[in-house]
Amino acid sequence: MFEVKKLFTSARSCTVELPDGGLYRTVKPYRLTLNGKDAGLAETVVHTIYGLWPDTKYTLKVWDGEKEVGRASIHTEEESFTLNVRKFGAAGDGVHDDTPAIQAAINTCPKKGRVLIPAGEYHVLPLFLKSHVRIELQKGATLLLETDRTKFPILPGMIRSTDETRDLNLGSWEGNPLDMFAAFISGNNVEDVVIFGEGVLDGQGDKADWWVTPKIRRGAWRPRMFFINDCKTVTVQGITFRNSPSWNLQPYFSRDLKFLNIKVQAPANSPNTDGFDPESCKGILLAGAHFSLGDDCIAIKAGKLYMGATYKTPTSDMEVSHCLMENGHGGMTCGSEMAGGVQHVYLHDCVMRNTDRGLRIKTRRGRGEQGVIDDIVFDNVLMEHVGTPYVVNCLYFCDPDGRTEYVQSREKQPVDERTPRIGQITFRNVNATDVTCAGYFLGLPEKPIECVAMENVTITCAPDAAPMVPAMANGVENVSRKGLVAINVDKIVMKNVSITGQDGVKLECENVGEVEEK
Repeated sequence: MFEVKKLFTSARSCTVELPDGGLYRTVKPYRLTLNGKDAGLAETVVHTIYGLWPDTKYTLKVWDGEKEVGRASIHTEEESFTLNVRKFGAAGDGVHDDTPAIQAAINTCPKKGRVLIPAGEYHVLPLFLKSHVRIELQKGATLLLETDRTKFPILPGMIRSTDETRDLNLGSWEGNPLDMFAAFISGNNVEDVVIFGEGVLDGQGDKADWWVTPKIRRGAWRPRMFFINDCKTVTVQGITFRNSPSWNLQPYFSRDLKFLNIKVQAPANSPNTDGFDPESCKGILLAGAHFSLGDDCIAIKAGKLYMGATYKTPTSDMEVSHCLMENGHGGMTCGSEMAGGVQHVYLHDCVMRNTDRGLRIKTRRGRGEQGVIDDIVFDNVLMEHVGTPYVVNCLYFCDPDGRTEYVQSREKQPVDERTPRIGQITFRNVNATDVTCAGYFLGLPEKPIECVAMENVTITCAPDAAPMVPAMANGVENVSRKGLVAINVDKIVMKNVSITGQDGVKLECENVGEVEEK
């Protein structure tokens, strides 16, 4: 028997964790029953059951053949009313503009009510959330985002209060308070929101012009698929996000968030289609997600310069579990917009496959003394065909200000209010196969990385590894079949670390204070 862990229960659905030793997928399929009736198969560790009835008690049993191996008691939430968007005038034919009908259903939904979007294709412009609403996209329901940017509302980056004592920040672009087109789904200062179901949000980035000259501002910066600002207690469960115009999910200055069993999909060549970009948020659970896209699967942010220095709000207390990351630039990235800091992040029981890098930390001089990255833990992770599984880069050179002499100098600079800090980075129980470079740790000479700890880590270089640049900084050359490189690190702890297939030494050090190897 194993303990079935309940992650979230709504009036109509429940997400559970089946800890049988699998990472993203369970070791074997399991048959489920609810109150003795068949409830389908579970093949992923984080599994969601739909079609439940409100305010009802269920006994969930997990079966391996005829043997019961787990159970849990479930009591669904109450539900006041169901508002079917078809009754509000939504056509669901993929042509008619269904925005007014769906927005009307959201706006009029009472507390503990459900907005139901049944099967069909709904052509819409950006939609806005309100507090205490539940929105269900049923299986077969697809929302198609408008492709004409001139029809989109714009969220201003910053508005000064009438008495000029406060800021109202509505829009954001890559860590700066800038005008942005409203997201597919937007929420501002809302709480107690649930969006769930087996439906699809299709941003139609492949059918619009969002991916053409993506770094040029036209009218405003590109929209997200999901953007919540100053919100709390928000859950997204089961939804598939597809073909985003830019970043997919961006919680912003928000807290107490759950993202469960989501799927994020985009072509490998789609620009800046990051999967999940929490920025200056606290208390996040991301579990059972599957990413396959054109940029970083997870990219943790905290403001580029002004927002981090002014609001001093890190992203912290974040857990990532049982996720599958494929075909992106990085599995999980911190930065480079991290001026407010990133702390207390625990990623465990995940699979990374065919990504350029695994853990990728990006910072540089100028991010500031508030830009502290500390207590980042990778535990029980499998990486397959990941170019460089571990990268900590304090000289990241993207954007024009990243290539200045001050940022890229390999000589010691004064430690002042512009200097960021990297604290403890930990890797435990990680197996990385077919890599190009085992790892690259590049700290600042005046402020070295404080500690990199590796325990029960196995790294195998691919015999035919194509050369790659492991860290994007001046002076870093293409490498292949390379061991660990550590530059400007105070302490490295290696316990039961195996590196094979590399040409040359296992660990190459420059300005490393202490190496503790067991």
